[in-house]
Amino acid sequence: MQKMKKLPIQKAFTLLESGPVVLVTTADGCKQNIMTLSWTMVMDFTPRFAFSTGSWNYSYQALKKTGECVIAVPAVDLSKITVQIGSCSGANTDKFKKFKLTPLKAENVSAPLIKECYANIECRVIDHIEKHNIFVLDGLAAWVDNKRTEKRCFHAVGDGHFIADGEVINHRRIMLSKLPKGV
Repeated sequence: MQKMKKLPIQKAFTLLESGPVVLVTTADGCKQNIMTLSWTMVMDFTPRFAFSTGSWNYSYQALKKTGECVIAVPAVDLSKITVQIGSCSGANTDKFKKFKLTPLKAENVSAPLIKECYANIECRVIDHIEKHNIFVLDGLAAWVDNKRTEKRCFHAVGDGHFIADGEVINHRRIMLSKLPKGV
């Protein structure tokens, strides 16, 4: 029998950091901005989400001030641009202009949707756990572009590598009794 190889504990997060990489837009009344995040969480079967970010991100102050944002889900064809967005600051960069992304007016929040993304979720902050820089959000409206050819998400491993969605495995019948009505 082969023995498992020990992984350094400081790399343990790479085993769990598998949620999709997202773009979060904010608008503070003066400027729209986009930040890249890979630390997101679905909290249950309701439209409640959480993500972690802090004052190191330019959008942090706008998020605290307005209490709203859009979580945009880029497909794998936007992976390079998404990483580039996360590698520069909105303090001195108009990211919509630099990366040729189209802001669309949202229905419920001042932060824009991103036209080029596969999906967008308008959100309102309902809690901010400052000790851990966690924002808890309620989803207000969700939008998808079903005409997009590329719909696969991509996931950060945490060390500069990313994994693209692949094969879809359908175990829906087994889980049917556990799924909320309408899902």
